Amino acid sequence: MSTKQLGDGPKSEKELKKLEKLRRFTEKKAQAAAQPARDTAKKVKPAQENKLPPYQEDTPAGQKKILKSLEDDHFKNYNPIAVESAWYAWWEKEGFFQPKFDGDEISKEGSFVMVEPPPNVTGALHIGHALTTALEDIMIRWARMRGMTTLWVPGCDHAGIATQTVVEKMLRRRENKSRHDLGRPAFIERTWQWKEDYHNRINNALRKMGGSFDWTREAFTMDENCSAAVTETFVKLHEEGIIYRGNRLVNWCTELNTALSNLEVDNIELEKRTLLDVPGYTRKVEFGVITHFCYEIEGSTEKIEVATTRPETMLGDSGVAVHPDDKRYKHLVGKHAKHPFVNRLMPIFADTYVDPEFGTGAVKITPAHDPNDFNLGKAHNLEFINILNDNGTLNDNAGTFAGQRRFDARYTVEQALKDKGLFVKKDDNPMKVPICSRSKDVIEPLMKPQWWMRMDTLAKPALDAVKNGDIKVRPETAEKNYISWLSNMHDWCLSRQLWWGHQCPIYMVEFEGETADGSKDESWISGRTLEEAEKKADAKYPGKRYTLTRDEDVLDTWFSSALWPFSTLGWPQKTHDFEKLYPTTVLETGWDIIAFWVAKMVILGLKMTGQVPFKEVYCHGLIRDSDGRKMSKSLGNVIDPLDVISGIPLQVLHDKLKEGNLDPKEVDRAIKFQKQSFPQGIPECGSDALRFSLAGYTTGGTDINLSVNVIHSNRKFCNKIYQATKFALKWLGDDFAPHQQAQRSGNESLAERWILHKYAIASKEMNEAINDRDFSRATQIIYSFLYSDLFDVFIENSKAIFTDGNAQDQLSARETLYTVHAGGLALMHPFMPFLTEELWQRLPRRKGESTPSICVTAYPRYDEALEDKAAEKDYDLVLGASKSIRSIIGERKVKGEYEVTIQALEDSALGPLKSNQEAIKSLSPKGVAKMNLIGPGEAVPQSSAYGPVSLSAAVFLHLADLKDPEPEISKASARLSQAKDGAATQKKMIEDPEYQKKAQSGQEFEVRKLAGLEEEVRQWEGMISRMKSLKV
Repeated sequence: MSTKQLGDGPKSEKELKKLEKLRRFTEKKAQAAAQPARDTAKKVKPAQENKLPPYQEDTPAGQKKILKSLEDDHFKNYNPIAVESAWYAWWEKEGFFQPKFDGDEISKEGSFVMVEPPPNVTGALHIGHALTTALEDIMIRWARMRGMTTLWVPGCDHAGIATQTVVEKMLRRRENKSRHDLGRPAFIERTWQWKEDYHNRINNALRKMGGSFDWTREAFTMDENCSAAVTETFVKLHEEGIIYRGNRLVNWCTELNTALSNLEVDNIELEKRTLLDVPGYTRKVEFGVITHFCYEIEGSTEKIEVATTRPETMLGDSGVAVHPDDKRYKHLVGKHAKHPFVNRLMPIFADTYVDPEFGTGAVKITPAHDPNDFNLGKAHNLEFINILNDNGTLNDNAGTFAGQRRFDARYTVEQALKDKGLFVKKDDNPMKVPICSRSKDVIEPLMKPQWWMRMDTLAKPALDAVKNGDIKVRPETAEKNYISWLSNMHDWCLSRQLWWGHQCPIYMVEFEGETADGSKDESWISGRTLEEAEKKADAKYPGKRYTLTRDEDVLDTWFSSALWPFSTLGWPQKTHDFEKLYPTTVLETGWDIIAFWVAKMVILGLKMTGQVPFKEVYCHGLIRDSDGRKMSKSLGNVIDPLDVISGIPLQVLHDKLKEGNLDPKEVDRAIKFQKQSFPQGIPECGSDALRFSLAGYTTGGTDINLSVNVIHSNRKFCNKIYQATKFALKWLGDDFAPHQQAQRSGNESLAERWILHKYAIASKEMNEAINDRDFSRATQIIYSFLYSDLFDVFIENSKAIFTDGNAQDQLSARETLYTVHAGGLALMHPFMPFLTEELWQRLPRRKGESTPSICVTAYPRYDEALEDKAAEKDYDLVLGASKSIRSIIGERKVKGEYEVTIQALEDSALGPLKSNQEAIKSLSPKGVAKMNLIGPGEAVPQSSAYGPVSLSAAVFLHLADLKDPEPEISKASARLSQAKDGAATQKKMIEDPEYQKKAQSGQEFEVRKLAGLEEEVRQWEGMISRMKSLKV
């Protein structure tokens, strides 16, 4: 015989209450024993009520949560820390988030597969990650509850440049060492250690936010399989000539000594002369000016005036361009300009690219340091002269300026021009300054031999995939951006001069006694392994003696990210996941990386697998602060979702700023913002309120101005759900056993028929909204159903039945309450997983039901049998009448008893009003002494105030003690004016020819709305007339 331990098996609420009372009694006895027999000291009254002690979870990790009584101090009111505790570990251990197959096949309901946009493994998540997690988790939980085979793959991005930068800063700060002091192998090992720490922090945050990932399939862009996918893709594309070696311009960061993608470059807009801080320079550097100077013409006394925003680059000039039709310079075309500081003649040539109206009409050409000049240099066979070393100093091509730093040379070149009499002037000039987003260094266009990917032929299939509907991109603005970018693609620079990342799987061939030219493609052999590369070299160069040296560069982080949808499912191996779950269903991400990431995934997905990587792309907006500013650490407006979930004092927010790498001036500015935005810190809101708020903000890809106050307000909504469920549990009772199926018995009251109808419609609309990715609308639907329909109306109206109704009515009301409340929690679950699980587990189960968790219960679907439009119409009339009564009573601050008359304005309204008078009374303010009911055309009380209900009914409050009608006339006149204006506007809209083209159903609604406004006009005029007659 076994002994049942405390916590084993489910307990009723009654049992839990008994246990809680016993616990309290035991604690009181212990406290009394510890007190001295007599305590004569005067007790000091605390300044405020003591807060609850920290919540302690009793459930062993991974076990199903031990439900505590709702009388427990931590559960009397909604406490997100207590409610959200323990559930996630149990969900994960039970395998609820792993895909369920029918044998080897997906469910008959289909599959729903997503890959998480991998966050950079560089530190804490921000609120943007919380938005991504919330929206994706809503979709995957919804699909899981609909019976689909679901998979949501988690994972992190190695974030080459970002991670290496952070680790290098850490080394410098903690050990005063550089990566070169450690050497490449030791530095990479140190970076892996750092990655593991922050990787775990990220995953814990994702769990805290409720993301229902399948952690057994977690991926990392540098794990074994993803690395194999990178190698396979690079080698195959190099073999096909799609990846090639090219000496072209790149975005070069002299501070980090690497090429950058456009995504890692911020462009600062300047209107005029501006001094900017540049890393490594003690004085600020001048930007936003254009410097005019002259070149002398060879064999002539003439000069030609040119202008530049970067004077130091003139040391790399190799030509001067003019427009072919510019008469000022036609005689100079074919001649040469003399460089004043290096022994160099520069051809003067004509090209229609030059705008003769801009500046002097003559343009200095620096092909090795300017993207536009690069193309002109190629077209006119100019010399490409690189004047910069990788660290930003000038090289020997700069002549006597060699060794100077680039921005020091900006001033020395200007002075040298003045000394030679060639300087003309400097003017303010609007310009963009490219800044490295990581180091804040000014980016230099620099010629570098790099690995490039040809994008022209690869772009068309990716473009066609969206145009022909194989991939749906939402919203429309994101689709336009996608098409625009793919229609104007340039080759992709793959090389990065880093240590952390995927080292290029390619080897330079150096023949014995020869020096290899690493800038040429033919000097390189790709290989999945060194052995494969050697076999290729042997076949290509039979009998030659050579050595193979692997390229030290790594690949752009976006290269491995572009393989994410299929590398995470096992490709290049033909795994079960890849064969059954690819292509994935939806990619959800921010609109800002549609070109940098989304398009590249489509390109490489089609190229490497022959299929699109996903069938749909949904792009959410960017989160900004409450003032609409982009979130930035230096502004102090970056929000950590964990701070919103758990709350954080203002001082701790300040302390977190000081722990980072911000400049002291930026810290001061950020602290000032925090004091203004969060004067009391950030209140504890919980994960559910955060998720629901973020979903509510999401409307068609527009950016989000986030307010923590909105999130805290939704915490109050969570409390409303919590308290309403406590009420439902009370009236359901411990012995209630719901019917096996949710269906109507035929004995339901009008209120029950109405709420069942509302539930059916909410179920239908919720499924449609989530399917349409209309997350904001979904939150409005469920909020309206739970808060307005279920809690404020049905539960309030049912109190009388539960206290005074007969047994049959009470049973019917319980069945209905259970159906709509349990169903409402299920509808809400994808948005608020923790709260709904906590409350659903406390509800009784239908006979034969064994579903262990709400996350795997069936998501409510539209049930036509529950729809009841007649009940909706009749009960809306009841609600409208009671609402109008409340409004009239509230406006006049009526105290004590009162009398009202309800008039049916249509014959069809008389019956529902008559049979539901008691319901109207119960929903009206207390003090209804008498409620009269009259039909259409009957006289209304002379001394009465009108209250609109609908086109079908009106309410009149008896004003028996009215002494001065003038205030009532004034109120009615104001309302009459509003009604007339509304009717005039409505009529103008309906009579508009454009409106007449709309659907008939929509017109019928608007016509009835006009009729209602016109009825209000008549009623207000009638009330004014009655009041004036009282004056006489």
